[in-house]
Amino acid sequence: MKNVDTRMLDHLGLVAGCYDEYGVAGIIDEVLPKKRVHRIGHGVTVKAMILNGLGFVDRPLYMTPEFFSKVPCERLLGGGVSPEYLNDDALGKTLDCISEYGPTELFNEIILNGVMKKLGLRTHLLHLDTTSFSLYGEYPEEGEADIKINLGLPKDGRWDLKRFVVGLACNHHGMPLFMKAFSGNHSDRKSLMEMVESLKRGLSSKDKVYHVADSAFYTKENLQGVGVSTFWISRVPNTIKEAAQLLGSDVELKPCKDQRYSYYETLSDYAGVPQKWILVNSKEMQKTMTGTFERKLSVELDATEKSFVHLRNQEFFCGEDALKAAHKWILDHPLVKFEAVSTEAFRKKNGRGRPRKNEPVQEFYRIKATIKTNQEEVTRRRERLGRFIIATNDVERDGESLLTDYKDQGIVERGFRFLKDDTFRVSNVYLKKPERIEALAMIMVLCLLIYSILEWKLREKLKSSGKTVRSQTKKRIQNPTMKWVFYLFLGVAEVHVNIENHSLTEITHITDDLRTILDLLGEPYKKYYD
Repeated sequence: MKNVDTRMLDHLGLVAGCYDEYGVAGIIDEVLPKKRVHRIGHGVTVKAMILNGLGFVDRPLYMTPEFFSKVPCERLLGGGVSPEYLNDDALGKTLDCISEYGPTELFNEIILNGVMKKLGLRTHLLHLDTTSFSLYGEYPEEGEADIKINLGLPKDGRWDLKRFVVGLACNHHGMPLFMKAFSGNHSDRKSLMEMVESLKRGLSSKDKVYHVADSAFYTKENLQGVGVSTFWISRVPNTIKEAAQLLGSDVELKPCKDQRYSYYETLSDYAGVPQKWILVNSKEMQKTMTGTFERKLSVELDATEKSFVHLRNQEFFCGEDALKAAHKWILDHPLVKFEAVSTEAFRKKNGRGRPRKNEPVQEFYRIKATIKTNQEEVTRRRERLGRFIIATNDVERDGESLLTDYKDQGIVERGFRFLKDDTFRVSNVYLKKPERIEALAMIMVLCLLIYSILEWKLREKLKSSGKTVRSQTKKRIQNPTMKWVFYLFLGVAEVHVNIENHSLTEITHITDDLRTILDLLGEPYKKYYD
């Protein structure tokens, strides 16, 4: 009799290896000791949720045992661990324990006592941002949860859905070093400030740390509240009067080493905080904004034409008042200018109809003018497309390095796109209790942490060794995305064969590229593919 059992391992051994290498399970079990009748600890349960979240399956992160019935469960989670142990009750209890301890506090423990100790990376830059996740369901706001699932500003256009918000702080490699969940209607301005304050208390560093954020951070209250010892870099909102004047000014811009950018430096004391402003011009942004500018220009010119018709129909008691009104109107509508402007007088009686003989009439004045497009103003605005202002309270920083640091702000956005990527389904949430949703948000960010560490580690190993892997276009590269590496491992399986009283277990479909990757990553990863 012959019996063959095949379980798909794929890339899950890489995820499990990274989880093990940085001691995540040990940290979780130390702060969340097992106090229940379930057969596995919280560290293993969290590992199971991360494997499911990064498993390329069309399943929510809060999964059922069916996922682990198709993969080598004991190989990934430890001897004696059976899929039925990972039932809804066990997973829910782990989420409850995380909620009671504090999701942000637990994530901080993992970062400080696991990741940062072993990686030894600098934290010179911390990029901060927030995003929202929409949920279906009623979610009453009563309860003891720290966050409320409620209506808020949607970034996905779904005004009808309730949501919660996740804030991240990532280093310049895209690794999340801080996370916090907020209520769905929590202000971004307040969220970013709360994150800065939490980072000051919980993430100590020998480096000079800059907190990088978008324009939502830049308010008088935040700038005055953050203090002089905490350094920040932020984009300045265009709505600030001083910023609008600088954006429209005619200043000489200095070219950067990157020819796509040029900049101009000046000092400001906005909100009473001494700071440096960098006016930046981006050629790429200028091209991107041109189409939008032309459409808005057409709309604004149409509105100006309608306003001009209304101006010409106004009646004034004297010609001087009419000319004053015309002068004020043209100042308010700089996209056009007068070709000719004068006044014309006319008479009319009080009331309707033609005046009778000897009936008193009154003299009024109208504006008589023609307008044309002010091409000089249009050209001036077109040339100033692609401009934005970056500010910092470190007035000693030079403009070019400041721009370089701010441009990496897109790292956080890439992290959010990962969390919402349909390939991984990390962001799928089917939970009823806000407390568990807050805990699940930490698991989601932990998935991003594992993914980003794996990508950084492999790229560094490839560069230092001079080795390469095959890309999607069959070229040899040293900077693969981890998503592509995961695809390379698809098809790797654990095959267990029983023939009468003899058994044999093998790992199949390990190619030369996969062996190279495993050799570079090291023993914590190789052991899952032995």
